[in-house]
Amino acid sequence: MYYYNKVEICGVNTSELCVLDDDAKRELLIRAHAGDLKAREELIYGNLRLVLSVIHRFAGKKESADDLFQVGCVGLVKAVDRFNTEMDVKFSTYAVPMIIGELRRYLRDSNSIRVSRSTRDLAYRALQVKEELQGEKEGEASADEIAQRLGVEREAVTRALEAIVEPMSIYEPVYSEGGDSLYVIDQLSDNSSSDEVWLENIALKEALSNLTERERTIIDMRYYGNKTQTEIAEKIGVSQAQVSRLEKCALEKMRKQMV
Repeated sequence: MYYYNKVEICGVNTSELCVLDDDAKRELLIRAHAGDLKAREELIYGNLRLVLSVIHRFAGKKESADDLFQVGCVGLVKAVDRFNTEMDVKFSTYAVPMIIGELRRYLRDSNSIRVSRSTRDLAYRALQVKEELQGEKEGEASADEIAQRLGVEREAVTRALEAIVEPMSIYEPVYSEGGDSLYVIDQLSDNSSSDEVWLENIALKEALSNLTERERTIIDMRYYGNKTQTEIAEKIGVSQAQVSRLEKCALEKMRKQMV
């Protein structure tokens, strides 16, 4: 990783790179999209430190820092040209995946793992179509949409894309700014954390809080500790029949509370 600490990469003195705040980035983006080439150039140069931060996660690759930096800059330029200023999202949040994607495509071209040419070509065409679709609308392009645009089966697209993917940890940091890190997991959705599930958990906790201490103990051991009624009876010093009655009573209380 030592070469990532070098002061000059591709003729750029990294120690002199400036950092733009969010307001400055948005203003330059608006001007650049209106055709102001100077604003576009200033925006690209003002985000080179972002590229430098991203290529740190590719430390250990055989490619030189200069090569990775140049490829990352291609991703940055694409992000500048394609960013929708009407979206309520930070430019860095949009640009980081774009830069990473460009770097991964470059590394796949030199990957030692052999993937058939037809599969690789389909994967690259799918990636290109994916970017086109994302430029046409807000949001991620689905495999079905990509397959339809290419005129191939969905399964063929997914297999091709999976064949060229390099595994990575979801807890791996990909960008840091001002002490805050952006991790791979931040780009992923979690259906288990939906508002509906969250509200159900709140209702369940409230229902449990209205039980007696003995009832809560039985429910906890029965449904969270996977204990049988007999095991619970021995643990709390009552009969199995009493545990059964207490359990049914507790469940009925909870049912009424959560309806």
